[in-house]
Amino acid sequence: MATQPEVRPEPRVPLSRERVLLTAIRLADENGFESLSMRKLGEVLGVQAMSLYNHVAGKDDLRDGMVDIVMEEIEAPPEDLEWKPALRQSAISAYEALIRHPWACSLMLSSPRLIPARMNWMEGVLKTLREGGFSANLTHHAYHALDSHITGFTLWVVSFPFQTHEELVDMAEGFMRQIPRDEFPYVIEHADQHLAPPDPDEPSEFEFGLDLILDGLERMRDQAANA
Repeated sequence: MATQPEVRPEPRVPLSRERVLLTAIRLADENGFESLSMRKLGEVLGVQAMSLYNHVAGKDDLRDGMVDIVMEEIEAPPEDLEWKPALRQSAISAYEALIRHPWACSLMLSSPRLIPARMNWMEGVLKTLREGGFSANLTHHAYHALDSHITGFTLWVVSFPFQTHEELVDMAEGFMRQIPRDEFPYVIEHADQHLAPPDPDEPSEFEFGLDLILDGLERMRDQAANA
């Protein structure tokens, strides 16, 4: 009788802070940050929850580490571009990172600590504006216009009660059946726009608002320079 080859267990991947944080991010992306617990995280990693405390001090430290990693995904304004395309590229990068991790935006905004990657991004945006010809006062307002568009639009999107376009269509069709068409024709028209397939040649809704802000800032900068 032929001997069966010895089956050896696969070597366990060593536990590390990075592995703990990346696994926690994946679980939060799938089910939300509120569903994350040290026990659940330990189960997924194949360790007792107490083992995690060798790498994170607790749930608060876990949260902070997760937010730090997400913030590091955001691209600072490239220094080899003019101020406008540089800010546009960076803002889109920020929005896309926060949408990939829907739980992260609210945690970032509520954090009482300095987040190193966010500080670097903020410095990059402010530097780009100042070196792009904006006064300190206009830079102040421009930064908040950009930041509020990124975070506000993100929070609006992640609060939607649907995940896919199909779910949106089902919800909108049910909603539209309740609306008197003769009384609210423009609401119906607006809803129809939501249901129409997106035009690949048009900017996304986020980019549309972003371009309005950037164009407006450019006009204000030029007006101030010519005053």
